[in-house]
Amino acid sequence: MTTLLHIDASARSGRSDHDRFSSHTRRLTARFIDCWAAARPTDRIIYRDVGQNPPQPVTGRWIHAAFTKPEQREPWMQEVLTESDTLVDELIEADLIVAGVPMYNFGPPAQFKAYIDNIVRVGRTSGFDRSRPGDPYWPLLAEYKKRLVVLSSRGDFGYDEGERIHHLNYVEASVQTAFRYLGIADFTSVAAEYDEFADDRLQASLARAEASIDTLVERLLSIQTISDAA
Repeated sequence: MTTLLHIDASARSGRSDHDRFSSHTRRLTARFIDCWAAARPTDRIIYRDVGQNPPQPVTGRWIHAAFTKPEQREPWMQEVLTESDTLVDELIEADLIVAGVPMYNFGPPAQFKAYIDNIVRVGRTSGFDRSRPGDPYWPLLAEYKKRLVVLSSRGDFGYDEGERIHHLNYVEASVQTAFRYLGIADFTSVAAEYDEFADDRLQASLARAEASIDTLVERLLSIQTISDAA
């Protein structure tokens, strides 16, 4: 059985295929999950809506607790880290992470940044040792061979590599950097554009994104079937 972690980060609560003023990324993640579940109905799906229920941002108390050795933590430290521990547990359990991350002002939403800040944890998802020769940092999740799929939406157009405003796109690069730091290097992304234009170009972009998702799911299902048979 494969475990999927489905994350939505949009501040919009609905899906644009149900309500045109709602979220495109929720629409895209739902399509991915529905396609996967249709092919593998017994796989486990963990759902986390950080857009509507954002994690608490990192505080000074959180930092104090996270950087205290577990055996030395006081009760209040365990309490401060409870939410973070839950998010880390979900991430560790997942084989495939499917995250809907819209572009807000050229980067991910603050809600998703809070999520990342909660899952980058010394001793749980990453290692740190000042006495270690060379690089004192190392990933702790690399051995699990997890995959990350980011499904995004953008108001303007031309953000992909080689296009006119690629240099303004800090969504995929920042998300990929954070997860790669943890050891999750298998990364794929699909995005819809033209949201602010709200015309036929938006609809065509959404259709292309959905077709790309269908192809991506088919490819990943094939890989998973081979892995299951090995």
